[in-house]
Amino acid sequence: MQSLRLASVLLLCTGFAIAQNSTIAAADQPSGSAPVAPMAPHSFDLSAIDKTADPCTDFFQYACGNWRKANPIPGDQVRWGRFNQLSEYNRYLLYLDLKKAADAPQTPLQQKYGDFYAACMNTDVANQLGDKPIQPILAHIDSLTDKKQLGLLLAHMQTDAGVPAFMRFGVEQDQKDSSKQIADTAQGGLSLPDRDYYLEDNPHMTKIRGQYHDYVVQMFKLIGDSDDKAAAEAKSVIEIETALAKGSMPRVELRNPDNVYHIMKLAELDSLTPDFDWTAYIGALDAPHFDTLNVATPEYFKTLNTVIAGQSLDNIKSYLRFRTVNTFAPWLSSNFDDANFDFFQKTLQGQAEQTARWKRCTALTDRTMGEAVGQDWVKENFPPSAKENMEKLVAALKVALAQDIQSLPWMSEETRKQAEVKLDAFRQKIGYPDHWRDYSKLEVKREDPIGNLRRAAAFHWDWEVHHLGKPVDEKEWTMTPPTVNAYYNDGLNDINFPAGILQPPFFDNTKDPAVNFGGIGVVIGHEMTHGFDDQGSKFDAKGNVKQWWTPTDQKEFEARTDCEVKEYSGFEPVAGTHLNGRLTLGENTADNGGIRIAYQALLSTLASEHTSPDKKIDDYTSPQRFFISFAQVWCENRTDEVQRQSAKTDPHSPGQFRVNGVVQNFDEFGKAFGCHKGQPMMPDNSCRVW
Repeated sequence: MQSLRLASVLLLCTGFAIAQNSTIAAADQPSGSAPVAPMAPHSFDLSAIDKTADPCTDFFQYACGNWRKANPIPGDQVRWGRFNQLSEYNRYLLYLDLKKAADAPQTPLQQKYGDFYAACMNTDVANQLGDKPIQPILAHIDSLTDKKQLGLLLAHMQTDAGVPAFMRFGVEQDQKDSSKQIADTAQGGLSLPDRDYYLEDNPHMTKIRGQYHDYVVQMFKLIGDSDDKAAAEAKSVIEIETALAKGSMPRVELRNPDNVYHIMKLAELDSLTPDFDWTAYIGALDAPHFDTLNVATPEYFKTLNTVIAGQSLDNIKSYLRFRTVNTFAPWLSSNFDDANFDFFQKTLQGQAEQTARWKRCTALTDRTMGEAVGQDWVKENFPPSAKENMEKLVAALKVALAQDIQSLPWMSEETRKQAEVKLDAFRQKIGYPDHWRDYSKLEVKREDPIGNLRRAAAFHWDWEVHHLGKPVDEKEWTMTPPTVNAYYNDGLNDINFPAGILQPPFFDNTKDPAVNFGGIGVVIGHEMTHGFDDQGSKFDAKGNVKQWWTPTDQKEFEARTDCEVKEYSGFEPVAGTHLNGRLTLGENTADNGGIRIAYQALLSTLASEHTSPDKKIDDYTSPQRFFISFAQVWCENRTDEVQRQSAKTDPHSPGQFRVNGVVQNFDEFGKAFGCHKGQPMMPDNSCRVW
């Protein structure tokens, strides 16, 4: 189970669905046309700049205005930015590897991931089978004759089919003893993006709930229920999910590690949910023995017990049937796939058209067998020199962050020393794992796409659950090599940069230092700062939740983060929707701290090279190129629908505010572009934490 806490530079929730074609030759022609090779992104795009805009008034418009005009959102996307451009480029390169493996595999591993991709592309099989591949799961649910059997059923659904229901259960690092891996259970079981979708009383959410009801009815009708039965079952599903939403902890509260750490004995968990058979559930998980576990959200489990006790067995079956069909809908026949797309992508996010089959199958194969496919991908797309250059940049950023910590006027010497200890303990992973995951036990069948998904779910569960009780492996990754992202892990106190992000527009070894420090340098600084944001600051150098601040320094820190909360809560991406400054606080703090230390590292590098910052390239000084490079990473367009959803669910601010919100807090930007105090990008009062 993924930790409740994983800080990344960007969260791309694209929700790709797989599709299938009858022959592998057809993989060359998804949706009737061959995949077109996308253009590789490049760094520092002069043509993107809108020189009619005043950089001191709206720097995002200045750096990205022409790019945004020239790059409307493609029909199969809900947002389109530089991240997306690079992701599409990487996905195409990965597709080429998968197509080659599907047609003419050279190794047993290529045979396996090639067959997985081939099965995924087989739409003829999917359309012929309809809902038959999930009928065994539905039959298992229908066979339930007593609520006491629910524990055993849920365990089988999770471990044998990858269908989550009612809750999350898995293995995570112990946040009070980072050397241990423990069992963990937490709230779950909702199908809409957030609890607020069930609970907020306004016209927008009311309309969405009505559309969701219609979708649930449609799913039940597609598996053969009558109109009346489908309507009754949909009512039961929404009633149960609404009750679970009421008992769920809000996202902002989940951000505090103290709120999600409650070590209990199994008897204590039984007392929270006396109507659920935990003994049967845990016994069917095939997990190593454990006596205690972390119950992240105890109040939720009280609510869950109320739902189990109060709802009829038939209502619970309806909920479980829907969770099953909804989980597999994108992979079933086109009527299921289309209905799922229409609601979750088109209605909720504003995506105009379904994503091409080859794209979805490529994304699914990467998610399922990422370290199998990634082995070949990095050989072709990530030279050793890229890793070496990245290590030099990381070293420069570490020096800059150490200087920043030393210079903070509000921090006492006692806390400063502990911050330095934590920084010194930082580890980094660059590119790809030192040891690849073993997929030999995963069985893949070329003509069984849904079976492959179920076997993959069982394989990944077996891999996860057998971490229980074992020492933490600090070399494991949570992202695949082609991923365009980066992350900081509190429990390991490490920063991680997949190979996928280490290329233009983020990193280009042919460019001057200003461009690279403004791109990947800020990303590195961002991840480092996560170690000291409102969440990361609660973890010590060893990755344990521990108070290492003096009370006075803690108050000073919170006063500064409160400034950011107020600032970002004032941003309005679409009319009537404001950002949640508490939800986005960690990422905003990382953005603001990251640019400061990257800028300091740039100046130190220029000094070591005896290069004047005022030297111009393309008519811009190094500081100006740094800020433009930084801003252009975040050039993007978004649908209004995804803006509203992101404001509820995404801890990252939209690109516009990741740019303007940051530069208006950094006077060095104003100096670089000749702004004066009182202008929007150089206000009289600004926020600074790090």
